[in-house]
Amino acid sequence: MARKRKGRDISGWLVVDKPAGLTSTAVVNKVRWALEAKKAGHAGTLDPEATGVLAIALGEATKTVPYITDALKAYSFTVRLGQATNTDDAEGEVIASSEARPSDDEIKEALSQFIGDIQQIPPKFSAVKIDGQRAYKLARDGDEDFEIAARPLWVEELVLVDRPDADHVVLEMTCGKGGYVRSIARDLGAALGCHGHVKVLRRIWSGPFEAADGLTLDEVLRMERTPELDTHLRPLEEGLAELPELKCTPEGATRLRNGNPGMVLASDLEYGDEAWASLDGKAVAVGIYKAGELHPSRVFVQPD
Repeated sequence: MARKRKGRDISGWLVVDKPAGLTSTAVVNKVRWALEAKKAGHAGTLDPEATGVLAIALGEATKTVPYITDALKAYSFTVRLGQATNTDDAEGEVIASSEARPSDDEIKEALSQFIGDIQQIPPKFSAVKIDGQRAYKLARDGDEDFEIAARPLWVEELVLVDRPDADHVVLEMTCGKGGYVRSIARDLGAALGCHGHVKVLRRIWSGPFEAADGLTLDEVLRMERTPELDTHLRPLEEGLAELPELKCTPEGATRLRNGNPGMVLASDLEYGDEAWASLDGKAVAVGIYKAGELHPSRVFVQPD
């Protein structure tokens, strides 16, 4: 018999402004402990030295993680020009350098090739799997001859916002799922003929969650295991902000909770659209809309 996981059955989102120096998993573990939560996960990994919004799902909200992971995200980052590193960030070893320094206009012109549907090769020091092994493990073991296939990425916006000095440029990017800011810095440096790597990285927002609204980890730990911390939990429904909402009847909610198609109120959705159904403002299920009914793919267990 599987051991029952200890902890409270609490559900919702806690938005943390992640500090530098910790992995995303370490932050999740600290939050889970602080809330005495039975179950927790995050929506989108940040590199250890990166800061910014880390949306942490608790309990039933973990079922909405894919919708935040798939949502647009925005980053502010500083690129160090003139140097390439083996990790594509400031933590790595410098492997190439250049005295060339592009002008602001040259940078702006080069940025255009990284907007829209692009193909991006993840950094070798990343969690991408190569023949069942993480790329960063292969790289750390000294096996850097492996190749990583390019992956599609949607970049909605990439703009230059500051040029503090000749060696540094501050950019902001809005992109879809799976984007590596380090790859953008690396490839931009290559396109400009001067090399480049990420020096500072911050995620400004992710889907409906903003770093400015997040708690610092120090604040989380100050309120650990107190009712005060619970007041900062946000409803799991915020994780469904990217999907249309359908109202359902009490009878429809009962059927949905049992995993059956349930009737929803009139909607202008198209047949086959994904949506979520609610009763009295609480999420009941996510599923596919078909001719007046929602066919559930995920069902939420929430208190009445």
